[in-house]
Amino acid sequence: MSAVDAELLTRLLALRAAWRTHEHWSPARIASQQTEAFQRLRSYAVARSPFYRERYAGLEGAPLTALPPVTKDELMDHFDEAVTAPSLRLSDIEEHLHNLVENDADPSVPWRGRWWAAASAGTTGRRGIFIWDHREWAAVIASYARVPSWAGIFSRIKRPARVAMVTTRRPSHQSAIISATFNSLLFPTLRLDASDSPADLAARLGAFHPDLLVGFPSALRPLALEQLAGRLDIEPRAVVATSEILGVPESRDLEAAWGSPPVDIYATTETACIASTCTAGRRHVYEDVVIVEPVDADYRPVPPGITGERLLVTVLFSRTLPLIRYEMSDRVRLGERGCPCGRSFRLLEGVEGRTEDILRLPAAGGTVAVHPNVFHEILEEAPVTGWQVVQREDGLDVLVAGTPLGTDLQGLRDAIAQRLTEQGVVSTPVRVFPVHEVPRTPLGKAKLVRGLGP
Repeated sequence: MSAVDAELLTRLLALRAAWRTHEHWSPARIASQQTEAFQRLRSYAVARSPFYRERYAGLEGAPLTALPPVTKDELMDHFDEAVTAPSLRLSDIEEHLHNLVENDADPSVPWRGRWWAAASAGTTGRRGIFIWDHREWAAVIASYARVPSWAGIFSRIKRPARVAMVTTRRPSHQSAIISATFNSLLFPTLRLDASDSPADLAARLGAFHPDLLVGFPSALRPLALEQLAGRLDIEPRAVVATSEILGVPESRDLEAAWGSPPVDIYATTETACIASTCTAGRRHVYEDVVIVEPVDADYRPVPPGITGERLLVTVLFSRTLPLIRYEMSDRVRLGERGCPCGRSFRLLEGVEGRTEDILRLPAAGGTVAVHPNVFHEILEEAPVTGWQVVQREDGLDVLVAGTPLGTDLQGLRDAIAQRLTEQGVVSTPVRVFPVHEVPRTPLGKAKLVRGLGP
């Protein structure tokens, strides 16, 4: 183990121990800690970042909710002024990420001996670049290390849990950097690419026998079917779904294959892990690490039980590139507090995808917004292993994978068309096509809805 790895592991273990004491704080203690951590973050950002100094001029002492949100475009347009380390330049980081991919280099090795950087997928339009120093990267790793312990899976240095990650091996993506870092920290980690065939993935998993299986739901479901068919024989103590919406069919098949409901992570490149499920099967927000604010289209806060149009996130440990009321298009619904597991953190009731996943389709007198749930209601009950709705200029193409011979595709088409009509959609032909597998992004993700945008 290198000196960097040893220091990172020491920080990781210290954070894990400290964070365990936070989980049963009272609501008042949580609120107090968030306020204090936010004030330290703002002071640091204003002192060291010209972007935030100018943005918060005249707002000294204002509460978090009074500060203007920051979009990804704004942050990328002003990256060199937003970072708090004057030596960092966006062009240099982009070149570093390009070289990582070109050389298929080890992403766990810190750039310039000090920094870890990653690029977001850019599925909502513009790609984002994010960077962390040693202390911040330890917090990122600790946020993901929290997931298995909440699910009842504990890893110790003398008997580390064997982890298999079926995400992406593209070294500029955070999940690849996470898996490489875990592997370098004495946690045996098998790094697999979700775009590989289920048969190849099953063969490698069968030889590795992971204690913890982590992956995109669209990649885990085919593996669950391999297990149910007898072509895979592993006994993970927990299965963790990440980076995509975990639907009912995926959850049902994963539980059937491995005997327990999958653990569901809500995380992003920008924020690291925001929430995950506990042993009671409920998702809790990591309130000691992030502050989340679901808001409506006019940036007004929405109450628990109501889904916001977008989400504002403040990452309390961010320092190199401060994220304060950072705007994401995720549609999130918070719940109240209280859970049989005893944790005090607020519940996350639902993540309904992103605003970009909502299709705008022709209607009488204009357009109507069609939520992805309209397609979920029909396609989750269909005999398919995967699906994707693609908006074209002349209608919708519905791609369905794994349809058994004799599946009534016309009936499926009619059901979707009828449901769209009930939503007020007009003049939008629906076409259903069987495919071998649903197309994936370069990072191995399988989007459920693809609109006309970028």
